[in-house]
Amino acid sequence: MKPSETLPPLIPAPTTWRPAGGVYSLADLSRIMVRDGGRELFALAEQTAAGLAPALARNLPVLVADAGNPPVGSLLFRQAAGLAPEQYELRITGEGIEIAATYPAGFHHGVTTLIQLVINGRTGGKPATLPCCVIHDQPRFAWRGMMLDCGRRFMSVEFIKGLLDKLALYKFNVLHWHLTEDQGWRLVVPGYPRLTEIGASRTEVDGSIHGGFYTAADVREVVEYAAERFITIVPEVEMPGHCLAALAAYPELSCTGGPFSVQTQWGVHEDVLCPGREETFQFLEDVLTHVMALFPGRYIHIGGDEVPKGRWRECE
Repeated sequence: MKPSETLPPLIPAPTTWRPAGGVYSLADLSRIMVRDGGRELFALAEQTAAGLAPALARNLPVLVADAGNPPVGSLLFRQAAGLAPEQYELRITGEGIEIAATYPAGFHHGVTTLIQLVINGRTGGKPATLPCCVIHDQPRFAWRGMMLDCGRRFMSVEFIKGLLDKLALYKFNVLHWHLTEDQGWRLVVPGYPRLTEIGASRTEVDGSIHGGFYTAADVREVVEYAAERFITIVPEVEMPGHCLAALAAYPELSCTGGPFSVQTQWGVHEDVLCPGREETFQFLEDVLTHVMALFPGRYIHIGGDEVPKGRWRECE
């Protein structure tokens, strides 16, 4: 079979791609071997075996590689020196496959490129064929993110995990998780039960109820699942605007005292958190302290936009 001299449809396109002539049949792959790797790299190799299992209809064993050339039919994970944290080299020959990197994230990105090649190389139910080539790659941008708005529309943990799988396949490394809005408060916060008892549900114009929230256990599950795919979760907790779900639960945090309801319509609303009340600052401190405990990343997004000042101007 004549190899393609053009770049395969990889997303994102790698930094450099050099065809080497010929193809490699995935059916010939018989083992994954790890050279000079710790527990994290072995875990990634086992994840790779699981990811390739559907295409192979079998599970590949994960073995320790010595210093010599690996046996024909091996996928070798080789520890390299001096590469950037997300940089890797993928080499496919007629005898096997090699992924070299310095850091686990680099190996992960090499694996996702390989998985994309496998997906692209499957035709008519036949075993995938991969173009023999050498790929050198590292991300162009340090922050490669997507925002998921669960404040306006609740989404299950399983849905989010499926999304994380897709983000990892395309080498995204940030999920911006929007958790609070006028249309719903999605995070359980100790000491503030009404945030989810009242603020997590709304009655739609057709009379149906839309709602849902995440416990601390749910958040930890998502954060851990993301970290295994080298994705950082950035939580968004809106303040001082876009907070009518919180004010419906605790109207004393407003300038007028309410009453308020969880909103069914999008837009910018006049009622916002009141900075003239000391309890507002205690509420925000408690919420952010809890958020910091759940999310180990460096950033929290607090919004701060679309805040009408009319209520503040009238507030004593």
